[in-house]
Amino acid sequence: MEFNLADLFENAVDAFGERTYLVCDGKRRTYAEMEKRSNQLAHYLQAQGIGPGDHVGIYALNSVEWIETLWAVFKIRAVWININYRYVEDELSYLFDNADIDALVFQRSFAPRLANVLPSLPRLKHSLVIEDGSDADTGSAVSYEDAIAGQSFERDFGPRSPDDRYILYTGGTTGMPKGVVWRHEDVFFALGGGIDPTNNHRVTTPEEMVEKGKANLTGMVMLPIAPLMHGATQWGVMGGSFIGNTIVLIPQFNPRRVFELIAQERVNAIMITGDAMARPLVEIATETDISDLDLSSWIALASTAALFSAPVKEAFIERFPNLFITEAIGSSEGGSNGYTMIEKGKTAMKGGPTVTPVRDTLVLDENLEPVVAGSGVTGKVARSGNIPLEYYKDPVKTSETFITDKNGVRYSVPGDYATLEADGTITLLGRGSISINSGGEKIYPEEVEGAIKSHPDVYDCVVVGVPDERWGQRVAAVIQANEGAQAPTLESIQDDCRQRISGYKVPREIHIVDEIMRSPSGKPDYRWASEVATAK
Repeated sequence: MEFNLADLFENAVDAFGERTYLVCDGKRRTYAEMEKRSNQLAHYLQAQGIGPGDHVGIYALNSVEWIETLWAVFKIRAVWININYRYVEDELSYLFDNADIDALVFQRSFAPRLANVLPSLPRLKHSLVIEDGSDADTGSAVSYEDAIAGQSFERDFGPRSPDDRYILYTGGTTGMPKGVVWRHEDVFFALGGGIDPTNNHRVTTPEEMVEKGKANLTGMVMLPIAPLMHGATQWGVMGGSFIGNTIVLIPQFNPRRVFELIAQERVNAIMITGDAMARPLVEIATETDISDLDLSSWIALASTAALFSAPVKEAFIERFPNLFITEAIGSSEGGSNGYTMIEKGKTAMKGGPTVTPVRDTLVLDENLEPVVAGSGVTGKVARSGNIPLEYYKDPVKTSETFITDKNGVRYSVPGDYATLEADGTITLLGRGSISINSGGEKIYPEEVEGAIKSHPDVYDCVVVGVPDERWGQRVAAVIQANEGAQAPTLESIQDDCRQRISGYKVPREIHIVDEIMRSPSGKPDYRWASEVATAK
């Protein structure tokens, strides 16, 4: 057995076959049931000429079919491609072409968007449609259920390799999406649980993951809330499967439904992506009566990939004082980089979160030398060891992000600025690609956003730089006010921010909007915010 993702899943199936593996939208699968249906789909895809190295797009909301396709594709050593279901035709055309998609599994309701895209894709060999109750015309696409009917349940696939590929398409808020190419073995250690972040233990054999799962007789019940097109939920599902966990998914985020699922499925832990999910969750729990729901199984909440602001953290602690709350940092290109426990009264941030780094993570200066702890030098978060191979078909971006130092050590340096504190923890400042340069001072939007969100009348915000004749750029904030609250004034925002951040970081202008645009995973849309802030 190898450190191959399909091998790791099949090993879990053999150990936990009768455990419930997946619950989504009224459908349930045990590990054994997931294995059988994935094998059926894998055999069908093989019969259509899909094999090692071919790319299979998945274009759907969270569903059991999404996960069945995930494992089926890996079983035949092909590569699945995550597709953002919010993309319009031009974005879909770009992604389909860039990703070299050979086959597609899509949800029927998305067929109208595909109608003008698919004819221009000469590589596309076959399409399968997942039924969702809609009646959109799907052309020549084959029904998903018809495709797998009658196919073999057998696991009779050839040997696989730790060098098999996994591609995660990421980004799109500051540019077109990029495909991060990983070896299976590398991404397992970076994102899939191969390194325990609590003690930095690195597993030595694939079988060790099952042994970890056997230590918990029933497994944990996990609810990752973000869409499966987002890496956090992909790895909540895959990493959890290797140790026998039960995964509960929700097709689209609904805060009341999250609490209902916690009660119905006895969920132990939920995964969120920052304030975009945390705020509506804590608001509904605070402002409405959920006493009819038994939440006693719920013991943990983990946030990653987006800003989890101090006021929202404190609100969660106040409402759920016994909850174990953690925050993590990482990226599609660099894997997991660090985590921290959230404690009452200790939620104030210097920039982004301050975390304990995981194995192979460090902060490098501009000369690729490790930053000295407590020096105050700003560097970039980097990871060595198990890191990606490249960005798919983008040698320029690859050379900028995956860098080899003078000693031959290769690093992933996605561009997140940080400082290394005297105690060895890392304080994240923000992504360089969206930083604001005002009079030579570098300003990180996440830090300013965190300060603005402390204002009592602010529900959400995104900060961008806009052109300034004197300073080059000035700080502009796009703000959504709290429901029922009067829109905050620039003066009140500035007065509040000056108590939390340096004067040069304080917004010089604000733009009030009805709703902040974010991706389904909760990440801010900086392109949209910039358009709002610069509109005449």
